[in-house]
Amino acid sequence: MILHVLISAGIGLRVLMRRPATGVALAWILFVVTLPFGGAAVYLIIGERRLDPWRAKRLLMQHDDFRDLCDAMIADGLTAVDWSRHTTAVRGMDRLGRHASGSPTVHGSTIELLSDTQAIFRRLAQDIEAAETSLLMEFYIWDEGGAAGDILEAVIRAAGRGVACRLLIDALGARPWWRGAQPKRLRDAGVELRMALPVGLFRTIVGRTDLRLHRKIAVIDGRVAWTGSMNLVDPRFFKRDAGVGQWVDAMTRIEGAAVAPLTAIVTGDWMVEAGEKLPELMANVGLNHVTQKGDADVQVIPSGPGAAGNALLQMLLAIINAAERELVITTPYLIPDDSLLWALRGAAGRGVKVRLILPEKVDSILTRYASRSYYEDLLGAGIDIHFYRGGLLHTKSLMVDERLAMFGTVNFDMRSLWLNYEVALFIYDPGFAASLHALQRHYLAQSERLEPKAWAARSLSTRFIEDALRLAAPLL
Repeated sequence: MILHVLISAGIGLRVLMRRPATGVALAWILFVVTLPFGGAAVYLIIGERRLDPWRAKRLLMQHDDFRDLCDAMIADGLTAVDWSRHTTAVRGMDRLGRHASGSPTVHGSTIELLSDTQAIFRRLAQDIEAAETSLLMEFYIWDEGGAAGDILEAVIRAAGRGVACRLLIDALGARPWWRGAQPKRLRDAGVELRMALPVGLFRTIVGRTDLRLHRKIAVIDGRVAWTGSMNLVDPRFFKRDAGVGQWVDAMTRIEGAAVAPLTAIVTGDWMVEAGEKLPELMANVGLNHVTQKGDADVQVIPSGPGAAGNALLQMLLAIINAAERELVITTPYLIPDDSLLWALRGAAGRGVKVRLILPEKVDSILTRYASRSYYEDLLGAGIDIHFYRGGLLHTKSLMVDERLAMFGTVNFDMRSLWLNYEVALFIYDPGFAASLHALQRHYLAQSERLEPKAWAARSLSTRFIEDALRLAAPLL
């Protein structure tokens, strides 16, 4: 009993000193007190965004390297944005992004939005085949089968002709792939391949192992970059037994100024895992100044435990608050924290037409029920919820007034916002916003609107399951 009291007091003091939200703090203290020893163990494993000391030190260094690499790659004039083209809200977002993540808005990019998975694979493979100096890639999942194999073969051929290939693949997201034969084939071909955020018993003790690299980025020759929601998986073969249909994704192909910050992100992640120093890495992969191509203004925001903090959450709140007429969001998983929930309700309250497009079925029953616990609050605020019926809609996007957009890897859930390493493009360009809006309307055409009266008629037992699983929302 004395030991339990001492442990509870110690954990309670630790919770208070870390200053989480009041409800979170009280819930953890109550959990630790009422579940002797086990409660304390659970808190130490998942109660904090805890990094092992080695990684925390590397991430602090990465933050400085990110700024240095941006300075090295962004030629003079690329940050000279004509702010007369934008609203005061956009200028504020630029300042917020600079302060929170060190990433400035850059001028002079072309951004092509692609939503046909097979076409994406073909175009990405063509870019890799055209690589002359370097290939930098990081993805959450790589799965054998179908068109994903075309990317593998293209990378092997690139390494064979002397292209410096560095690939970073998440240890947990791609666990089945790591156990197969393809990683050895890549290494035998001369590809530098690393496992991002390795897991194991020791790593569980010194830091959380459910913090994952969820980014999807490919950079070819420091000239062309890709990012978006799609992993290196062919939906015709991936998770065919999950009962949710094929995964539906979209990607952006980028040339011009925005390639520089994306290169800086994937390079920084590589240095954290491989220990390679910035000067030797830049020399080895032949990174040079990026020049302008196109007219779009783009701000690239990385996020994740460590130096990036809550930059992405702050930027999402800012772009939602910038909406005046229309706000459309697509996300596979909707488990917002309180600040996002209130921002969405506030937008609807001030007259903005807010639409959420969600997949009718998702691949996690726990996430499905936890997400549904928020629908009543959203419907009550006048927000439209549409269920997409063409498969598991995996595109993560936000469009404001057909002039601003967010597009990237981040889901509108607490795991993406607090536990995963993500990347998002904030695109201040009416042309891209219109393209994204057209894609969202395509999704809407294959969706069914959730009727508030029908939703209110669900059973009491269903409501109980939803509300119970909402308590686990930060982990889903």
